[in-house]
Amino acid sequence: MGLREDIMTETVDQMPLRQAVTVSPEISAVEAISLMRETQLGCVFVVDDFGRPIGKFTEREVLKLVCDCVPLDGPVENHIVPIPDCGCVKMTDPIAKVLKGMQETRLRFLCVVDDKGKVVALTGQKGLMEYITEHFPRQIKVQVMDSKLHMNSREGA
Repeated sequence: MGLREDIMTETVDQMPLRQAVTVSPEISAVEAISLMRETQLGCVFVVDDFGRPIGKFTEREVLKLVCDCVPLDGPVENHIVPIPDCGCVKMTDPIAKVLKGMQETRLRFLCVVDDKGKVVALTGQKGLMEYITEHFPRQIKVQVMDSKLHMNSREGA
């Protein structure tokens, strides 16, 4: 099978997923940023009392807040980005739904939820690239790095 067939038939649980960081709406933006730094993730999901996503707080929002000189000690719920319907996928959805969701929403991160809608993982562009390189290593060109340059002539001026 090829890439197209595989992403149409294999499910999200076959992808490399990241542990999602979830926070309550009352947590401060500073605390959310600290969690993002600790986990080296570009977003945290803001969830309700049942663990269902109500929005996300992203690096992009942090930049906007800093540029606008907005205090970061207030609740993160004041700065969340709502998650559209296609911003979440289930573990049993085809991988193609991840790709489609990213294209339709122009999001880098998608929320992976269980059957009850509770956040269980994070996926996105990095997960897709890891899936492709893991399943199709022959199609991915990798140059072996060594200490010698492989140029026959000088480049540039």
